[in-house]
Amino acid sequence: MANDGEMKGDKLVLRGLKFHGYHGVKEEEKKLGQKFVIDIDAWMDLHQIAKEVVEGTPQNLLETVAQLIASATLTNHSRISAIRVQVQKPHVSVPGHIDFLGVEITRYRSTEGPK
Repeated sequence: MANDGEMKGDKLVLRGLKFHGYHGVKEEEKKLGQKFVIDIDAWMDLHQIAKEVVEGTPQNLLETVAQLIASATLTNHSRISAIRVQVQKPHVSVPGHIDFLGVEITRYRSTEGPK
């Protein structure tokens, strides 16, 4: 398997997924089952989508920028069922000291919303 440096795109990390399954050579394993812990690393080119939106056509609202990133991601990656996008604007003219002004949206592939 290739190392992280050879993978293309952004890395989606899932750690410690726990399931009960019936895999193994011994009869007891097939009958009683046992806990399995799964770690998954998946690569996809989400960075390029964000780059194209942010460096593309100027938008009036940060919400529109976030929506365009979410829509393009859901369109281009059919296995993604939901996405959270946060857009931060670190250099904004407001009184006082703030780290950033921004928006965060969550979009779902289906119209049902979160389950």
